[in-house]
Amino acid sequence: MNISIFGLGYVGCVGAACLAKMGHHVIGNDVSESKVELINQGKPTIIEAEIEDLVREGRESGRLEASMDIQYTVDNSDISFICVGTPSSREGHLNLNYIYGVARQIGEALRSKDSFHIVAVRSTVLPGTNKAVGEIIAEASGKERDKDFTVVSNPEFLREGTSVQDYMNPPLTLIGTDNEYAEKQFRELYRDIPAEFVSTDIEVAEIMKYVNNTFHALKIVFGNEVGNICKALGIDSHKVMEIFCKDKQLNISPYYFKPGFAYGGSCLPKDSKALRTLAHDRYVETPVINAIDPSNEIQKQIAVDIIESKGRRAVGILGLSFKAGTDDLRNSPIVDVAEALYGKGYDIQIYDRNVRVSQLTGTNSDFIRAKLPHLHQIITDDLDAVCSECDVLVITNKEKEFAGIPDKYPDKCIVDLVRQFRELDYDGNYEGISWANINTNAAQDRPVERNMLTTEY
Repeated sequence: MNISIFGLGYVGCVGAACLAKMGHHVIGNDVSESKVELINQGKPTIIEAEIEDLVREGRESGRLEASMDIQYTVDNSDISFICVGTPSSREGHLNLNYIYGVARQIGEALRSKDSFHIVAVRSTVLPGTNKAVGEIIAEASGKERDKDFTVVSNPEFLREGTSVQDYMNPPLTLIGTDNEYAEKQFRELYRDIPAEFVSTDIEVAEIMKYVNNTFHALKIVFGNEVGNICKALGIDSHKVMEIFCKDKQLNISPYYFKPGFAYGGSCLPKDSKALRTLAHDRYVETPVINAIDPSNEIQKQIAVDIIESKGRRAVGILGLSFKAGTDDLRNSPIVDVAEALYGKGYDIQIYDRNVRVSQLTGTNSDFIRAKLPHLHQIITDDLDAVCSECDVLVITNKEKEFAGIPDKYPDKCIVDLVRQFRELDYDGNYEGISWANINTNAAQDRPVERNMLTTEY
């Protein structure tokens, strides 16, 4: 393929050299004359393992060149990568002027080009940048997105020092696009890369680099805080974390990485509190670990706020235990939500078959009577009664019996705390706690008519 890369800094130089190695013809473009000259001399613009040989080989093979001529670069390529810098301000805001400037230059060059052109944003940018780049190119070129050109997001996941190996052997190849032709072209472009090819929504691709790097930073800080606690106790912190990383079922896995409701149960609240107390007693500062519980409390308040936003007084809570298949109410986060709503005067009904049985048999009887005396009389095992009599249905766990609720009760407001549904064609109002609306029914976007002036009592 014929590729152009705008910006011959770290990301651009590595991309140009690796794509040339893969057999593509690559034109690098940069405003810096010295960088262009280095590439044309067969020399890299950065210091990095393996890059020197790749640039020299690419130049000698005739597959790699560089130019300062925008028109020449665009005319002789089918895909243009934008790899310019996105420096951040002291406050953390990105300066996208370089991105937008290159987009305008590419757009102006496209005015005289007849063939379809793909622009790929490789730089690290915030969600919405792809759309803005498309608008700039359309304005500058006088052409139409998805008819004459398109813009995809193709974030890089490179580490300095191992960037060539990371490029050629990534954990995955990620493309954000809404254009079928562009997806096919990128599958062909990266066909020799031994990694899963993931095509997703543009905004998803745009935010992934920030999510990845923030989590990497979190891992470092968490490991350091654990290390500081272990040091104060005379424990080998590296042995601790080596064993921690051996657990691929829970610790290093997708198991807990699902946006949703707050955690609860007998273990997580108790044990995280114990670790915080242990650190405090040894005068060890652990701000990240200390922030876990407050963040969890915020998620409970978000659930309350969403329920209140529906403006309906009768609320049915489907599931009171802290997860499906159990009757355990210890530290169940939905209990706090139910109490908050009850205290504000909401008409609360609770369905939980397991809790109702244990309530009658005595397993949870003492806990319910001591901790939840006002909820004791409103827990039932009659799902139909709760769903029929309540206007807002709050799904708190993934019990199979909840899967058919949208079909059976088509006019209810559903607040989903656990992503019970992946997609939904539903007449009623649906909202997830930590994800956007998944309802395919256009009527879903109509605002809910409130039947109460206030929810404060």
